Order: sequence, then C-alpha cells, then structure tokens
Amino acid sequence: MDFLKDIWFFLKERKKFWLAPLILILLLFGLLLIFAGSSAIAPFIYTLF
Repeated sequence: MDFLKDIWFFLKERKKFWLAPLILILLLFGLLLIFAGSSAIAPFIYTLF
C-alpha cells in the first residue's frame, strides 16, 4: 500500500497527472494477463488478441 501512496505523491508533486491513466491501463492489462493464464475463460480472452 505504501508503494501506491508513493506513486500518488510523486504524481502530485511533479504535476505529472497525465501518467495516471497510463499506469492504470498497464495495471489492468497485467491483471487481465494474470487471470487469463489461470482460469477457465483463458481461451476466450486469447481470442481477443
């Protein structure tokens, strides 16, 4: 949790709020890949790519 807090303070102090959507998209893509590899819906997710 401290890691997320540090990222938020970095974005806030450096005025780099444009990085927030990029970080969010990368996190969501990573979660999708993790769940795709270990679930029964993996064949359906792989057809998207």
